[in-house]
Amino acid sequence: MPIYVKDQKLLQALVENRKRSIPYAGAFLVKDEEGTDPNIVTSSDSEKSIDDLKGKELLQRLHEVGTLAQITSIQGDQVVLLGHRRLKITEMVQEDPLTVKVDHLKENPYNKDDDVIKATSFEVISTLREVLRQSSLWKDHVQTYTQHIGDFNYPRLADFGAAISGANKILCQEVLEELDVYKRLKLTLELVKKEIEISKLQQSIAKAIEEKISGDQRRYLLNEQLKAIKKFRERIEAKKEKCPPHVLQVIEEELTKLQLLEASSSEFNVTRNYLDWLTVLPWGNYSDENFDVHHAQQILDEDHYGLSDVKERILEFIAVGKLRGTSQGKIICLSGPPGVGKTSIGRSIARALNRKFYRFSVGGLADVAEIKGHRRTYVGAMPGKMVQCLKSVGTANPLVLIDEIDKLGRGHSGDPASALLELLDPEQNVNFLDHYLDVPIDLSKVLFVCTANVIEMIPNPLLDRMEIIAIAGYITDEKMHIARDYLEKNTREACGIKPEQVEVTDAALLALIESYCREAGVRNLQKQIEKIYRKIALQLVRQGVSNEPAQEAAIVTVNEEPNAGGSANKLKDENMQDPATENVAMTSNITDPASNEASELDLLKKTVDHDVHPAETPKEAVLTDPAQLTDKLCTPEGNNGMEGAKEETAGKTVEKVVIDTSNLGDYVGKPVFQAERIYEQTPVGVVMGLAWTAMGGSTLYIETTKVEEGDGKGALVLTGQLGDVMKESAQIAHTVGRAILQDKESNNLFFANSKVHLHVPAGSTPKDGPSAGCTMITSMLSLAMGKPVKKDLAMTGEVTLTGRILPIGGVKEKTIAARRSAVKTIIFPAANKRDFDELAANVKEGLEVHFVDTYNEIFDLAFQSESGTGTS
Repeated sequence: MPIYVKDQKLLQALVENRKRSIPYAGAFLVKDEEGTDPNIVTSSDSEKSIDDLKGKELLQRLHEVGTLAQITSIQGDQVVLLGHRRLKITEMVQEDPLTVKVDHLKENPYNKDDDVIKATSFEVISTLREVLRQSSLWKDHVQTYTQHIGDFNYPRLADFGAAISGANKILCQEVLEELDVYKRLKLTLELVKKEIEISKLQQSIAKAIEEKISGDQRRYLLNEQLKAIKKFRERIEAKKEKCPPHVLQVIEEELTKLQLLEASSSEFNVTRNYLDWLTVLPWGNYSDENFDVHHAQQILDEDHYGLSDVKERILEFIAVGKLRGTSQGKIICLSGPPGVGKTSIGRSIARALNRKFYRFSVGGLADVAEIKGHRRTYVGAMPGKMVQCLKSVGTANPLVLIDEIDKLGRGHSGDPASALLELLDPEQNVNFLDHYLDVPIDLSKVLFVCTANVIEMIPNPLLDRMEIIAIAGYITDEKMHIARDYLEKNTREACGIKPEQVEVTDAALLALIESYCREAGVRNLQKQIEKIYRKIALQLVRQGVSNEPAQEAAIVTVNEEPNAGGSANKLKDENMQDPATENVAMTSNITDPASNEASELDLLKKTVDHDVHPAETPKEAVLTDPAQLTDKLCTPEGNNGMEGAKEETAGKTVEKVVIDTSNLGDYVGKPVFQAERIYEQTPVGVVMGLAWTAMGGSTLYIETTKVEEGDGKGALVLTGQLGDVMKESAQIAHTVGRAILQDKESNNLFFANSKVHLHVPAGSTPKDGPSAGCTMITSMLSLAMGKPVKKDLAMTGEVTLTGRILPIGGVKEKTIAARRSAVKTIIFPAANKRDFDELAANVKEGLEVHFVDTYNEIFDLAFQSESGTGTS
């Protein structure tokens, strides 16, 4: 056992003995003071008095019989002792540390075959076994004893029994002093029997406590079970009138089942979760819709500029609902390039209709369970997205936006596109069945709005269930309005910049759109505007500007008394900002006479420079009198605002930051796009075509030149990274061009004897599609006849072997691209006249457009005369 030695001299003596290979010491019990009960625990004061005893006084307080103990280890003041034999003190040798002479005591002789000793030892062993069986704590003691002492005999058995009995020290001392083996065994047996009684008492106490806890726990579980049942009943009572009968029946069955289940069973939690979902859904709870068309129009116009097709369709939906008195759900799919506002318009539609909004993306979704839910037999089963949606919004007629529906995946867990067929079918979603709930749900009132970039990627059965509204993208004029009214305003607020601190001119905004952000959407335009305002924010902060709101303790007063010059320095409320920066320099509003008269489309026709958008130089009124400024500012001592004001009074002013075409590159870098127009007047063999791209639309040139000439050397070489369809169009163009040249100039053998090289810049850009057919024919004929085409002419259209012109797509984008390149005459297929007529008037303005059915009409327009059927 470990002993803590507080006497340092004694501890040092023990350490030295251990070093001299005499690792032994005598261990003797200290007697209690006279008149004290050994069974009562004494305070620590008496223990301290024992530590103070030395020499004879200590010797008198020690029991004469003790133990010869081996010192197994010494760590600090802890000495670990292992008892070996009995000792008896005979006389004192040294007082400090106390050293005594001892006699080694041996047991009295005894007869091993004595029946009484045997019987007593067997009873001790039997009792010890029962003690060890009830308490595993003493098993380690048995192993330690046998490891260090050896096998048991009668005296050792008695000693071990007394050691583990846990009796008080006086009784253990009696066993130690008893040299008669039989009497020692009897004393030990009494001690061990008491240990048995203590163990039984311990078990009865533990059992009583355990029964009390288990009873309390059971009552708690039952109370929780009753609370859950009560909660579910309260939920369903509020919805009982609107809840469908088949759902009420399922809920009642599950509640009855829940009452019969044990709260600790796994089935209880499954049933409880199922009831939780069933009762929390908004059965028959619909939000009050807004049928005010004018109010809806106002909200849609507030959030988005343009998108007239989408807005018109939503207003039609509202109008039908107003006439019917109720509205039905619809499935609308908005398709278009990234960044045109497909996702954000969904939130605006929900606001306009006064419906709850919920969005989830199915891009890359490969698990049917995300749509239809899991079976309840699975661990961790959950309902599908639509049930989660209804729980989240709390109404049965929300607007659900399903994003990226053209990017659905397909994995080992099924085909989500097929699972969506039931969800997005008006005839089926009246009884939509989720695998988890397993009861029909009415989704006929839900307005589904899906978004997609490429509708060709949507499976045909799913596409057939949706009403497609194409969003082609924004023209420059629309981008200017969006940038001014939405993007710039939001970015300025996000960057903490005030309107009077910065101005971005229309010319700079137009250059940003034309040279940096030609894509159909406005997401990249927003990034560039944010980039500009971040740099302006850094510039203002470096100049000492802080737009943080003034502290509550700061008091700003305005003096309106005239100054020495006779004018009043009035700080307008709308111009007042942080006193550290704004009370010194007041900037007048910059007028822009051109912005109210000239539209952005007119700007497209002009060179973007300072002359396009004149702006007045910012006027500054500077308060130069420090005393006057101090009167106007009253801030707490040490306030940052006062420090800023002191800097301003030193003559430092902050000028308004103006962004125009001259310094735009300092904020956004070099232009990304260069002018598409290479030739002012296209030479022989070169014709301008129109193409649709992910950026919205662009012009491209078809260039043809003669490589070599000789009898029978007619051939065609193609370059420019053309796709298979475009290569076939070039072959068709070569054949049709040869036939038309034979008809127009029968003696011209150019195609028969010339090797022609056709190239489409730029060579690094992949190109494909059939719409360049008529442009290729015109380019080849221009080279064959040696005639350039009409100036400022662009064309597009697919051509057949018989010379018929077939319709093409992307009329709006191609028209915008033609305007951007200052094209004045455009040739479209006659079948696209309806598409062109649907374009806005400002897109068609100033263009001469011809619609043709055959290539002969194009030939007349491009080479011989300017007559033809056209609209301008």
